[in-house]
Amino acid sequence: MNWIKQLFFRGRRYDELSESIREHLNEKIADLMDRGMTREEAERTSRREFGNVTRIEERSREVWQWPTLESFWADVKYGIRQLCKSPAFTITALLTLALGIGINTALFSIVDTVLLHPIALPQPDELVAVDASKPNFKDGSISYPNFRDWQKDNHCFSALAIFRHTGFLLTGLGQAERIHGDYVSSDFFSLLGVKPTTGRLFTTGEDEPNRGAIALISEGLWARKFGSAPNAIGKTIALGGKDFTIVGVVPANFDLAFSTFKPGDVYLPIGQWKAPLNARSAGLGIHGVARLLHGITIAQAQENMNAVSTQLSAAYPNEDHDISASLTSLRRKIVGDVQPVLLALLGAVGFVLLIACINVANLLLARANIRAHEFAVRLSLGANRTRIIRQLLTESTLLSIAGGTIGLLFAAWGTRITVKLVPAALPRTSEIHLSLLALGMTVVVSVATGIIFGLLPAWKLATQQPQAAMKEHGRGTSGARHRTQDALVIFEISAALILLVATGLMIRSLVTLSRSKPGFDSNGVLTFSLSVPYSPTAATREVQTYLREVDRHIKQVHGVQAVSSSWGSLPMTGNDDEQLFWLDNESRPTYANDMHWALRYIVEPDYLRVMHISLLHGRFFNDADRANSPLVAVIDESLAKQYFGNSDPVGKQLNFDGSDKKILIVGVVGHVMQWGLDNDASYSLRSQIYLPTAQMVGDDLISPTGIVTDLVVRADKADLIFPEIQRALRQMNHEQVAYSPETMTQFIETTLAARQFFLALLGVFSGLALLLASIGLYGVISYLVSQRTQEMAIRMVLGAKRGTVLLHVLKRGAQLALIGVSIGISAALALTHLLQSVYLAKTPVLYGVRSYDPLTLLAVSTLLMVVTLAACYFPAYRASSIDPMRALRSE
Repeated sequence: MNWIKQLFFRGRRYDELSESIREHLNEKIADLMDRGMTREEAERTSRREFGNVTRIEERSREVWQWPTLESFWADVKYGIRQLCKSPAFTITALLTLALGIGINTALFSIVDTVLLHPIALPQPDELVAVDASKPNFKDGSISYPNFRDWQKDNHCFSALAIFRHTGFLLTGLGQAERIHGDYVSSDFFSLLGVKPTTGRLFTTGEDEPNRGAIALISEGLWARKFGSAPNAIGKTIALGGKDFTIVGVVPANFDLAFSTFKPGDVYLPIGQWKAPLNARSAGLGIHGVARLLHGITIAQAQENMNAVSTQLSAAYPNEDHDISASLTSLRRKIVGDVQPVLLALLGAVGFVLLIACINVANLLLARANIRAHEFAVRLSLGANRTRIIRQLLTESTLLSIAGGTIGLLFAAWGTRITVKLVPAALPRTSEIHLSLLALGMTVVVSVATGIIFGLLPAWKLATQQPQAAMKEHGRGTSGARHRTQDALVIFEISAALILLVATGLMIRSLVTLSRSKPGFDSNGVLTFSLSVPYSPTAATREVQTYLREVDRHIKQVHGVQAVSSSWGSLPMTGNDDEQLFWLDNESRPTYANDMHWALRYIVEPDYLRVMHISLLHGRFFNDADRANSPLVAVIDESLAKQYFGNSDPVGKQLNFDGSDKKILIVGVVGHVMQWGLDNDASYSLRSQIYLPTAQMVGDDLISPTGIVTDLVVRADKADLIFPEIQRALRQMNHEQVAYSPETMTQFIETTLAARQFFLALLGVFSGLALLLASIGLYGVISYLVSQRTQEMAIRMVLGAKRGTVLLHVLKRGAQLALIGVSIGISAALALTHLLQSVYLAKTPVLYGVRSYDPLTLLAVSTLLMVVTLAACYFPAYRASSIDPMRALRSE
């Protein structure tokens, strides 16, 4: 029980110890006075012989203490008292650290979720994405027969499945609506380890063509349309006018999270897709996913699939020539181009944290210089140097932990804001949160920050000579101390300049992109999709008549100027379709993949009026271009230059794969940017062919679930007119659904969203870096002024003018800023060159600008010099405004 007494009654024992020491001291004083000394002489002599009373008390108390723990607690209480005594210093340091740690934690949470956190599927490292590598597409779609052969002949997968994203018109359950869906092979969900919420999954063989019409629905659709009732299993659901029996429910959180897959409201067996499914040359947007056999690497699997592809190429030379399986780890497929961007941002935010830490170190160093005399006195009185270092480190660690705690609040707020702003290109956005790993990183960073950046001032103070420190007291600080602070500020300025240069280059890239011409006028153009329940066996003429009626109803809406349906490719939207062809003066290539490729646009005569695409030669389509008239096409200038050179292609003919008729070229139009403003030139497939809707056959116009087309409308108020169009189409046919409205301007903005997000974050980081560097310089100059007040007062007494003093201080700040800018430019030239290797959607983040752009370097350097000089002005003005006589008297 002795330890309980020590814990709860130590105060009384300490008092008894102090009383006992005082009694011994008084006895000594009385004895000396009995020998003839005065009381003053007796007290002085007894204290000298007795020793330092305080230290004797401390050493005696250690008998009843846990020395390490209690001295640590004493240091903590002392540190808190010292921080409370300097609220301005404490608040500045806390906010600086909180900003630095907070934004690092927020961004690390994103990196952790997207790059580090395991995918929520069993054994995700065994999963690979499977695509067909073709001459124009490394990640092309897979034909169904190739899938079956790959599935049968491989020796590297435990399972291989395919999927195709699509949409369905849902009817019979309230108002007709368009829902997302996917066609999948029977083992798709079992391969991924997904269990049904209720019911069952597809079984082997149910994905074969012409098998039973069954469906899986999502948990969301189950709740929305069936109230999560168990008896939904076995009921039918009408998709595009055809009934499918529900056999199971897919969990709500299921998602593969990469671009070629989108979670659906409904899943159908792949065999329910249309008849050309069995064509070996037709990919139809099908992609695959596989699970590797245990112990098989991706490289080994790729080697095996290359051998399988070679065999198929020999067996089917026309369809499978130059086609092979392309394997990518599921993690890499999900992350894509995002990884280098996030790592670059993490590096940028690391610079901000480093600047924040250096700022705090500079504040601690200035504070330590101010307290130099105090510690010199303590050392002279016998204080332990190790204890002084420990006290200062405790103080800095307390500061950083408190800053980290506040930083967590900033991080939580910043993470929520960032998630709302992230572009769709960033995967796994819904999973982003402050993870335990991010919280752990915050704790480690906070403690490490306090220790590392508290060491410098602590060591400088603890190793100083007391006599020298007391001599310097009142005369300013030594040159060595100034040099340390100067070096830290120079580093801050250099780091801030690097981030500002990167931001400036990104701004220049966006300005260049904003001036790019997409080849059409996006202002006033609305796009949307239309789904109509229609029999796949309907006659082509009947479908053409219906589409003309759709156009007529839309044109009757007030404000509509022109309208056109659009199949196949549509600029900026992500919709693309390809046409294989060869020239009239060429013999038919032996293999389909040796033919020329072009993007295919199936449109109506008003398409040019809607999009305002330039007609360069010949004509565009008109009402005379019908099914019974000669087949015609319009090509773009890119195709014309590539295949016809300087000759006029109008009047020449093309041959299409799958057709025995020649197609007459009747016009040439300007090139439009299909793939986006920033990366159109990076795609090998850029040539474009336009075909008239009126000359298409039924298979090109009708899917298994009816008519599904995009429409483009030019209108006075494109962003507001969609509800009126919806009403007009509903009056025409209440079962058809118009959905997904978006203006062309919005599509263009979407293509730049990732770049704008990157710039926004980089701009915030560089802005914070500039602010912190300015605060750091302000602090150093302010401290310089406070320490050299006497010197400046003497100068002014001897005749120096206030303007001279002002310029003297500004010169000091300008020198530091100039050195920092010079070093920063050299570093920026090296580091910003790395931005050329950071890609967004196949394009470097730096677009149309060099990493060593002189204009950017000059503008950023000027900005930094102006801001830093402004930061120096206030302490310089204060120095020039002092009253010399009052300053000398106070010294």
